[in-house]
Amino acid sequence: MSQFYLEHYGFAVRPFSILPDPGMLFWSDRHKKAFAVLEYGLMTRAPLTVVTGEVGVGKTTLIQALLRRTDPDMRIGLISNARGDRGDLLRWILNAFDISAPPGADYVDLFQTFQDFVLSEYAEGRLVVLIFDEAQNLGADTLEELRMLTNINSGTDELLQLILLGQPELREIITRPELRQFAQRVSATFHLGSFDAETTAAYIRHRLQKAGGTGAEIDGPASARIHAEARGVPRMINKIADLALVYGAAADRPAIGAEIIDELIRDGLILTAAPEPGLSDRSTRLVLAHEQEPKGNAT
Repeated sequence: MSQFYLEHYGFAVRPFSILPDPGMLFWSDRHKKAFAVLEYGLMTRAPLTVVTGEVGVGKTTLIQALLRRTDPDMRIGLISNARGDRGDLLRWILNAFDISAPPGADYVDLFQTFQDFVLSEYAEGRLVVLIFDEAQNLGADTLEELRMLTNINSGTDELLQLILLGQPELREIITRPELRQFAQRVSATFHLGSFDAETTAAYIRHRLQKAGGTGAEIDGPASARIHAEARGVPRMINKIADLALVYGAAADRPAIGAEIIDELIRDGLILTAAPEPGLSDRSTRLVLAHEQEPKGNAT
């Protein structure tokens, strides 16, 4: 069916795939700032950099874009959804760098293996960078263990850098009193919020054009309806817009209007999550075409 709407609208690729795609990255003001923080962390060899954001706002896509710009003198390890105790953490880390753990290794052996790796890379002029995606899953004890790993750094040179990406609860964990030493090691942190209505419209046009369209395949009222239903979260915007194009092609529509979004809602194709914590209590479906939207992104 997606191939069908590609032909109908003249797209070369799907405009709204939910898979992270750095080639489709839309540089909103917030994304530019988040990326600048990540680059700043690498440039200054910051021991700890933290970027948080709601599910689906594009954190993983930013990391994929960052990896395309890293220097050859950096040894990058990427870990997603790591869980477990401190021994498990070290095994996750060694696996990220394709390092075999000694048979029957205990925690001390695992730590020594990793430290030897970091020191050998430093001797060859390379910096070790460890990136954790979905870092809120690590928990307070494991985050403290990560802080202890930064003790490998000594003198004026940084041998190991940590970059943590996670959902908003990661920031809440880091600010607990028992993690004050961890927080003190964080050189830069940024929260990537959802889009406002204007940014959502620009995002939709951008992806339509990147896919080979004109950008007008989804009209303004439809974009406003998508924004309200998705609450400005890019992943949800993608899901709704993709289904809307399927419906539009099936109905032989030259462009998607707000009535198509209403039809998706009536047909139950859109599952809407609860509002973000801290948002005002409002309906899970906002169907007023001219609803007043707040200006600026959440921080």
